[in-house]
Amino acid sequence: MTLAGFGAVVLLAGSNLVVVRLSNRGLPPFFGAGIRFLAASVLLFGWVLVRRLPLPTRRELPGTLLFGLLAFAGFFAFGYWGLVYLPAGIVGTLAASVPLMTLFFAAAQGLERITLRGLAGGAIAMAGIAVMLGAPAAAGVALLPALSILAAAACDAEANVVVKKLPLGHPVSTNAVGMLVGSLILLALSAVSREAWSLPDDASTRWALAYLVTLGSVVLFVLFLWTIKRWTASGMSYMFVLMPVVASVLGIFILDEPVTASAAAGGFLVLLGVFVGALSGRAGAQIQAPSRSGLPKS
Repeated sequence: MTLAGFGAVVLLAGSNLVVVRLSNRGLPPFFGAGIRFLAASVLLFGWVLVRRLPLPTRRELPGTLLFGLLAFAGFFAFGYWGLVYLPAGIVGTLAASVPLMTLFFAAAQGLERITLRGLAGGAIAMAGIAVMLGAPAAAGVALLPALSILAAAACDAEANVVVKKLPLGHPVSTNAVGMLVGSLILLALSAVSREAWSLPDDASTRWALAYLVTLGSVVLFVLFLWTIKRWTASGMSYMFVLMPVVASVLGIFILDEPVTASAAAGGFLVLLGVFVGALSGRAGAQIQAPSRSGLPKS
């Protein structure tokens, strides 16, 4: 069930990379991300009311707020800004550092030990993304946008650790509060950036936004919290290097993008890196069944 949840998270997150391209055609980046998470938060709070789910307690609130700050505000603010100035190949390669960052962060905070398998798997996966997206051929990368993408990766890596280290409540209420925090910060950044606040006119952008709010936010992040509670932070972080593979496959069928030898070779290296770092040997054995003290079922 844990691996099935991980696979579903990868498919949904990879699909988001394609759908966000459609959404960004009609919405400014910060505003689009802000209203996406604001609408998703409203839906999740409705879920909480209908099912009478518990809101985060005083003990769980710090971790919930920190999760929202890192996973939604920090990651999407740094990521969207970097995407304005950098090509997708460079962004994908820099973002593939999430598993290695997660491994180091988790080790530094006493959650996991640095292993040769983890280091090797992360390095192979990063090499696969570089080959698949052609990043080594790019030159003249701007420093600040590159640092912004690395900051986004660091936010995502630390969010993985926060979920494992700090007490959190029900995944639905945790995401409801976290997305609300993230949306308010993103909308504040949109206002400071003087983005135009208007709803999309064309149908494709509206459908893209609807998908990102429902499947791409509500379902994705609830499933993410459910899955990571049953696995390691570093193992779950490999979703980030599988996302470009899913996006490339979907791009072939949805956006009629061409199939290249580098994409196929890079995709193979990514899958090999995920197997070595997350699924083989002791890493695969770290998947646990939820205990009675785990998250309540939704």
